[in-house]
Amino acid sequence: MKIAVCVKQIPDPATPYQLDPTTHWVIRPPDQVMDDTDRYGVEVALQLKEASEGEVVLVSMGPAGNMQGIRQALAMGADKAVIIDDAELKGSGALSTAKVLAAAIKREGADLVIAGTESSDGYTGVVPQQISELLDVPALTFARKFEKTETGIRIERQTQSGYDVVECGLPALISVTAGVVEPRYPTFKGIMQAKQKPVDQLTVSDLGLDGDSVGGSGSGQDITEVSPVPSRQAGQVIEDDGEGHLRIVELLEQAKVV
Repeated sequence: MKIAVCVKQIPDPATPYQLDPTTHWVIRPPDQVMDDTDRYGVEVALQLKEASEGEVVLVSMGPAGNMQGIRQALAMGADKAVIIDDAELKGSGALSTAKVLAAAIKREGADLVIAGTESSDGYTGVVPQQISELLDVPALTFARKFEKTETGIRIERQTQSGYDVVECGLPALISVTAGVVEPRYPTFKGIMQAKQKPVDQLTVSDLGLDGDSVGGSGSGQDITEVSPVPSRQAGQVIEDDGEGHLRIVELLEQAKVV
């Protein structure tokens, strides 16, 4: 079974980053880390590989930089990586990202696609579902538990009231929640082996995509302004002289809560 894992490299959240003053896009430094949510997807893929044998391919879109995040996932045990790094992809929205990732996954011929529910720097939460639609495969989303079956995959889908048991055949896509597994740490041996594993760097044209349909021009959106979060205002202190509850009720009525 060939498993493709969507992995995103992001600026280290612990390090201050800069925005382009004209486009307001994040200036991505050479040093980037793997999005923490994707560590769970990589671990799920590795466990499925160990249970049924196969290959784990990382698929990532964005500036390759020094590939620190990709190397981390390879050191965990993934077999190879595919990075789509093209200047035409700057400013890509969710759908543009899904188009590029889906094209790369289709090129690899994966039986199963694994993704996090959302990236920690974008928070759209729609890319996995868009990829499944573009690939025309079922999407099993918000998996909190997974199991390989004889004919496909079974998950427990997290809901507000509990979970649903969902099952389908392959090919398919699953998006996993944080906590679905405990990601392993790369070993020294894994870190050394990661340096020798193949990494394919592709462009938009390599995937047969039109540059006008992806990137900033194809995203259908523009960032017009970025402003700091307003500072939190001081609250109002009510001293209870025996009728403090009346003042609280008055404030709730003004806020139309009661």
